[in-house]
Amino acid sequence: MLVGLLALTVAAAFAGAAIYISVAEQPARLRLDDRALLQEWQPSYKRGAAMQASIAVVACVLGVIAWWQTGSLAYLIGAVLIILPWPWTLIVMMPTNRLLGAMDAAASNRQARSLIVKWGNLHLVRVMLGVLAALAFLWGSA
Repeated sequence: MLVGLLALTVAAAFAGAAIYISVAEQPARLRLDDRALLQEWQPSYKRGAAMQASIAVVACVLGVIAWWQTGSLAYLIGAVLIILPWPWTLIVMMPTNRLLGAMDAAASNRQARSLIVKWGNLHLVRVMLGVLAALAFLWGSA
């Protein structure tokens, strides 16, 4: 089933990007001084959010189509799991995102570091949801 394999591929791309952020980008940015840390986080977050949000929507739509075509519950579960980062981000992460986005990146701000550490911990939920979605799509494709 081509649509199911596409859903799997796109969900795996989401999971891979989320994992990269947690295991490579976040630890590297935390080695920066407080000012550079925020200067890196602000544009990186804007670009990453647009990319991952789009990928999640595409994977969700593909998962729903695969579920509709096959009736396999695995595709529906995958579609739900891959879209859950949206409400997680909007409800749980957005207060932290807004605080970080509103900070003056040219000024040194000690609160930025603790908020970016918090953001990294919250981001791990998106990693988990992406991996679980990819596994559900893999299950549906088996």
